[in-house]
Amino acid sequence: MRLSALVLAAFVLPTAAAAQTLPTLPTLDETPAQRTARRAAMTPPELQEDTALQAAIGSDTRPAADTARDAFRHPFETLTFWGLTPGSTVVEIEPGRAGWWRNILEPYAGATGGRYVPVNRPLEGMGVEDGSADLIVVARAFHNWHRAGRTAPYMQAFFKALKPGGILAVEQHRGAEGLNADATAPTGYVSESYVIHAAQAAGFVLDARSELNANPKDDHDHPYGVWTLPPVRVSAPRDGVATDRPTPLTEAERAAFDAIGESDRMTLRFRKPA
Repeated sequence: MRLSALVLAAFVLPTAAAAQTLPTLPTLDETPAQRTARRAAMTPPELQEDTALQAAIGSDTRPAADTARDAFRHPFETLTFWGLTPGSTVVEIEPGRAGWWRNILEPYAGATGGRYVPVNRPLEGMGVEDGSADLIVVARAFHNWHRAGRTAPYMQAFFKALKPGGILAVEQHRGAEGLNADATAPTGYVSESYVIHAAQAAGFVLDARSELNANPKDDHDHPYGVWTLPPVRVSAPRDGVATDRPTPLTEAERAAFDAIGESDRMTLRFRKPA
């Protein structure tokens, strides 16, 4: 199990020159052993002590339900991998009512002289001047965008809003390679190559990939999609959701899905070319 963010000591902040070597994209004939070896070969991010970020993560103003998820979402490691720095202008796309990332990013920006901008409708405006954002954060949203046909125009809006050298940060439920996004998106998953190709089509360069938020226990095949897993924990069919199993979970099934933990997620860093 990875160390908690709050017990990390001082490390070295990643730079463009120190970015991990990007392996070949996974292929349809990749075996489980090859997948394990490929992921193990990926260089993990090197971390630097950031007391303001540690304070934001450890603040008692964060809801208890948020902090309970830190073991699965690794906020310190993930934000460091993405390249968050003091004073950054950070745009978060569709932060949601719970505001899991917002509850860290907004106080961090306030404490370091930066700016936090939540955006719910990117095509109506990004909330910043073109070419001024340092970091755009997208968490668990591509499956929704694919179903609504929004992926391409959203990526173009992000590219326009970022400054040259700015970062598009992605955390997304990761589906198996080779499956059509039309089939997987309704269950909450898309493949890593789907996201990478969408970003590259908008002009981004894939800067680094991390397995920080990988979960090998997640086989992506659940009765009510990714929402079967914590934290949502759907346990019975939902009205009008055709992909849901028609019967509720048994107690044993519920316990088994809880034991998986949160989803297997890709963690990607894209850069707008300077």
